[in-house]
Amino acid sequence: MNQQKDFQEKLQKNFQCSAFGEKKLVFGEGAQMPILMMIGEAPGGDEEKQGKPFVGKAGKNLSAFLEVIGLKRDEIYISNVVKLRPTKSSPKTGKEVNRPPSKDEIAFFLPYLMDEIQLIAPKMIVTLGNVPLKAVSGDNSMNIGDVHGKPYTLTDGRILFPLYHPAAIIYNRALTQVYQEDLVTLKDFLVTL
Repeated sequence: MNQQKDFQEKLQKNFQCSAFGEKKLVFGEGAQMPILMMIGEAPGGDEEKQGKPFVGKAGKNLSAFLEVIGLKRDEIYISNVVKLRPTKSSPKTGKEVNRPPSKDEIAFFLPYLMDEIQLIAPKMIVTLGNVPLKAVSGDNSMNIGDVHGKPYTLTDGRILFPLYHPAAIIYNRALTQVYQEDLVTLKDFLVTL
């Protein structure tokens, strides 16, 4: 646990000196050396308020997801590529709303994500959406629509299992069946590890 604390302190220190330093960091959390590490894109408003990854609507979908694959939240590790909430001002309301992470934000946090993966040492990494898929695989040509639900072996021997982000089914109900099928495939694959 000390290594994780050291990692977080190092990131916090470097973050405060960066162009993004005015934002609040949301660190990953969960089991050490888990069978599964889940990586999302970036925290949203609920995550920023609570200081935890995958709470709010996405967290509810995550809980349902974990139920399908037979794991509990405290048995896995959950993090994001970008550890701050990327926002923009809404033209309608003037309030801060979520936006996709910028290339600069991804580039800043990517080395820390790679360190976090080494530190946590999961057997399998489940990426949720395109941003984490491209970050973890190192392949910007990969697209979640083409590779979801299929395991890949990474150069370090870990298994990468890409899934659509749980929020995708909030916005596109047509993905619900595909998502469920991918979860069953993941559950079956976990048995082999």
